[in-house]
Amino acid sequence: MSLTALYEQIQQSDTVDIPQGWLQGRTIYGGLVAGMLMQKAVLAVADEGKRLLSASVTFVGPVQLSSVKLTAEILREGKSVTTVEVRLWQDGAVQSILLASFGAQRESSIQVSHERAAPDYPAVEDLQIAQHHPLAPECFKQMQMAWAEGQYPCTAAQQPDFGGWFRFDPAWHENREMTVADLMVAFDMWPPGVLPMYTRMAPASSLTWHLTYVHPLQHQVQDWFKYKVFTDYAGDGYSTEYAHLWDAEGRLIAISRQTVTVFA
Repeated sequence: MSLTALYEQIQQSDTVDIPQGWLQGRTIYGGLVAGMLMQKAVLAVADEGKRLLSASVTFVGPVQLSSVKLTAEILREGKSVTTVEVRLWQDGAVQSILLASFGAQRESSIQVSHERAAPDYPAVEDLQIAQHHPLAPECFKQMQMAWAEGQYPCTAAQQPDFGGWFRFDPAWHENREMTVADLMVAFDMWPPGVLPMYTRMAPASSLTWHLTYVHPLQHQVQDWFKYKVFTDYAGDGYSTEYAHLWDAEGRLIAISRQTVTVFA
């Protein structure tokens, strides 16, 4: 099932069948879960005059390859901002929650442009697209990723963090206009920043994820984007990190902050 077909299913029914190809270990990849929640939020808001401002996701429990139920509640609908909560249910329990704010543009005398500049990476054609390791999560096949700095996961690196280019793999995803649901699906595909420090294969998973949407998407699904992650702190089985996403022209699209559970 394509993402387009999945989004159509979300529009037609509260109960959705999760497609094949998105496993991350024994559970479903969190980015796909976040994308489903966001698609439900967009449908619930149903206001083209309001664009996504920010979203917070809490991954309460593991989501299995089975049907799920999505419920949405508008918490407040103001003139400028609408706040919506979406929950994903499986087997009668809440497994993930999204809280998102959508806002209309307003006149303001305050203008600040201190966005972090995009890194000057080599052209993606001059880099090697990472091959899917047999022990890597199944969901990685959905994307093309080219490391431009830092080390690969599980290479016993002395320092965390990395960056590079990525996009939806054209072999799996037809080209079309990219949506904010697609953004959620794509943005979370990079592994946690501490994974290069792992000395062996071991799990790590997002616990909470906050995303700030900066410049609106004007892109196609198969367009390349730049990504860079920075780990603030890691210890006692958790890490906290932030990451930036730019388009190929260097426009800052989104900023994320995550709390990650570390099993190494």
